[in-house]
Amino acid sequence: MKSVVIEQPGELVLADRPLPAPAAGEVRVKVQFASICGSDVHIWHGHNPFAKYPRVIGHEFFGLIDAVGDGVDASRVGERVAVDPVVSCGHCYPCSIGRPNVCKELQVIGVHRDGGFSEFAVAPAKNAFTLPASIPDKLASLVEPFTIAANITAFLKPQPNDIALIYGAGPMGLTAIQVLKGVYGVEQVLVVDRLPERLALAQDNGADRVFNNSDIPLAAQLEGVQPTLIIDAACHPSILAESAALASPAARIGLLGFSGEPCSITQQALTSKELSLFTSRLNSNRFPQVIEWMEKGLIQPEKLVTHYFPLAEIERAMTLFEKDPRTCCKVILHMG
Repeated sequence: MKSVVIEQPGELVLADRPLPAPAAGEVRVKVQFASICGSDVHIWHGHNPFAKYPRVIGHEFFGLIDAVGDGVDASRVGERVAVDPVVSCGHCYPCSIGRPNVCKELQVIGVHRDGGFSEFAVAPAKNAFTLPASIPDKLASLVEPFTIAANITAFLKPQPNDIALIYGAGPMGLTAIQVLKGVYGVEQVLVVDRLPERLALAQDNGADRVFNNSDIPLAAQLEGVQPTLIIDAACHPSILAESAALASPAARIGLLGFSGEPCSITQQALTSKELSLFTSRLNSNRFPQVIEWMEKGLIQPEKLVTHYFPLAEIERAMTLFEKDPRTCCKVILHMG
């Protein structure tokens, strides 16, 4: 089978690999579509601190179960499934309180173990979620990106009367816009980015107001408006301090970034307004929730997709995703 392998940082190859056999409790998925995430690019360049090499990348993927391991019902063969990449132990403290995404023994498919940029992939059977016919094959790999927005909004508990501010109109920011508008009915969603093309995408995905802060500071453009809910989907270390300064008293701030760079903020900046700060990693059992949102039409994943490529053109697809944020949003690989 053909698989996209990062042999070591900077070395991407489309390799011939043996067909994997599902172990006990696992299924094998014949992958149909997989979508590229920024973390895939980070693994390629050696900037993901969690990745182990060599690695078949890809954690956003969809396909058909074509084989099952011991202990898995054989009737599952043929199911259309989206795969949750979060593999957890089930018994540590985080797992015991419903937070498997920060399991003490966490493994992420496509990061710690081989992933879905491959003609076949294996995963725990419980991680393979059956999809209704209403979710088309070509969009099914986008369940996972929306679980990121599902996870952070579960902490933030958006309300219709919130004034929400999202930093960044990339894929993470766009999913957050759609969830805030389509699921929670937030009446005011503001988005800031430095690329006009991305801001146009934000408007297409439901943003009420957009701001370009490349020349004029955001504070000057908000003219005293104080957001009550802020999501950092741009993931720059300077954003937390600015968010605290701009936020309304009693606001909630959600962080999605993984930068190792320090940021500078005082306790006073947070406690004087009694701000609530939430962080979010991956997703904690959000696949059923997002699948339901898609089935009900509350979110529109098709609005994120700008390109499709065959697996054979993986390097071209990854380079486009990385280098051309003005015209490129979600890039989906077709294995067929």
